[in-house]
Amino acid sequence: MHILAVRRLQEEEQQLRTSSLPAIPNPFPELCSPASSPVLSPGSLPPGEPSTGNYIVKIFSEDGMGKVVEIPADMTARDLCQLLVYKSHCVDDNTWALVEHHPLLGLERCLEDHELVVQVQASMNSDSRFLFRKNYAKYEFFRNPLTFFPEHMVAWCQETSRTIPPSQLLQNFLATSSCPEIQGYLYVKEVGRKSWKKVYMFLRRSGLYCSTKGTSKEPRHLQLLADLEDSNIFTVITGKKQHGAPTDYEFCIKPNKGRGELKELRILCAEDEQGRTCWMTAFRLFKYGIVLYQNYKIPQQRKTLLSHFSRSVSENSLVAMDFSGRIGRVIDNPVEAQSAAMEEGHAWRVRHNLLFTVISVNNTKLSQVNIFLTASSSLLFHRLFLLRVSQSNPKAFVLTLCHHQKIKHFQILPCEEDGQVFFSLDDGATKFTDLIQLVEFYQLNRGVLPCKLKHPCTVVAL
Repeated sequence: MHILAVRRLQEEEQQLRTSSLPAIPNPFPELCSPASSPVLSPGSLPPGEPSTGNYIVKIFSEDGMGKVVEIPADMTARDLCQLLVYKSHCVDDNTWALVEHHPLLGLERCLEDHELVVQVQASMNSDSRFLFRKNYAKYEFFRNPLTFFPEHMVAWCQETSRTIPPSQLLQNFLATSSCPEIQGYLYVKEVGRKSWKKVYMFLRRSGLYCSTKGTSKEPRHLQLLADLEDSNIFTVITGKKQHGAPTDYEFCIKPNKGRGELKELRILCAEDEQGRTCWMTAFRLFKYGIVLYQNYKIPQQRKTLLSHFSRSVSENSLVAMDFSGRIGRVIDNPVEAQSAAMEEGHAWRVRHNLLFTVISVNNTKLSQVNIFLTASSSLLFHRLFLLRVSQSNPKAFVLTLCHHQKIKHFQILPCEEDGQVFFSLDDGATKFTDLIQLVEFYQLNRGVLPCKLKHPCTVVAL
């Protein structure tokens, strides 16, 4: 009792001492987060509540560099990606995305285009961050739905004919009146334990259920594991190392209002990559419905409007200039103007995005290139690559890749669609507008290659 009384007296004396000090004015009021520009901290803004003003958000790129931007409270993920594309001078090909990354939990997910960035960051932990990177497969299921939804995993496929048009498959997922269902076995990590249990699951619009008795769908045998409305689905990037999963195809359902602890997560594991993709894609479709299709259509509508606008612009409002000489001159020839624009764009991209060198060699020098690569293969980095002009097809290119001390060649063929020329490495299954876009894709995805591209070869000694 005596000790508590002494402590109380000391606290009162300290309060009196501080209150008697004169108030010191703040010399930097603009750095103390005024109401017009508050600094967003995790948990400061409850999800779903309206907000006003501007907020500070930090975005990280793939190389670890961070960029701080000030955004309004109603800015969506798509709008922020457009802003970052403009500020970073990236190619606007509608493949950029904002990724919510949790390094301690080993989770990440791609934000939907309509989600508000401020509300998402308010529900993130202090160690979490936003990543700005490309995601080519974000809406791929709209183009090839049958590859994303195997017949044995979609319940209504077994009750109708075996041949289902892609449009009908997506309509059943997007329409609220239909009731498709994803079903199959999943490994579930038991709460508070390191063990996994194989359970038969059902994914519906109302949530994710597990059957307590085999594959029974009776209501008395179904147990709700997660609600789609109040949860988000993440990819587990730590794999077997953190959770000891039975396979490498983990995903997780995380509640929006949770504190981000492991006991609040529902960690699941599929048998293969197609199964995991099916569960995660169906989760997004069931949660957002027709909004996802609208997000998918916006870039296409924007491209149509821009092309219409570019045709309607008066020829006298924009002129091409040549500043190669002492005095600039107006380029009157349309062919010369287009050639100058392409040359300027190519020079800018090479200067700012030096990814690889396209090498044009004749037959004699081609053998020297191969000899150089083979002789020095022990000194090369793994996954070193270069691009060169094809000798058998002058319109094509060849990707030369060093993999496991062996030199492999892959032909890049041009293909035309709707009057536009594309480049493809897999006979038109995956098409790209230029070679830089192709390399960026295969740096993130292995595809038909034996490995991802990593080290560009920019100098070849002949």
